Amino acid sequence: MQLVYFDTNIVLDILDSKRKNHQKIKPLLQKIIESNMKIVISEDSLTTIYYIARDKQRVLEFFNVITEEWIVASFGKKVISEAVALCQKNEKLDFEDAVQCLCAKERACSFLITSDRAFAECGVTVVDVDTFLADF
Repeated sequence: MQLVYFDTNIVLDILDSKRKNHQKIKPLLQKIIESNMKIVISEDSLTTIYYIARDKQRVLEFFNVITEEWIVASFGKKVISEAVALCQKNEKLDFEDAVQCLCAKERACSFLITSDRAFAECGVTVVDVDTFLADF
């Protein structure tokens, strides 16, 4: 079974109907289910999503559902250390993106789906929703 990693912004697209990519989420989830893929998200993303979201109760209900269906991954010291080293080599990298990418790599994800235009490279195929839907 292939694993696909959702960046925080993709989960926010699921929850917030006012976000630009919200309408693309249903076809994205359909494709993932039809392809027998499993979704991975980080523990850190959950805390960030809760912090950003306005409807806290809705988010908590969503968390109850996804924690039964998705893989919730921890970073751990190794991933943090690798992200620090990566960002020290390239000061333009976003630390949170580096951690997310390395977490996806640690979990052997085939894809990392994000809305970010520039994302850390760490050996995982990073794509936006449109590219994933068109090419994979």
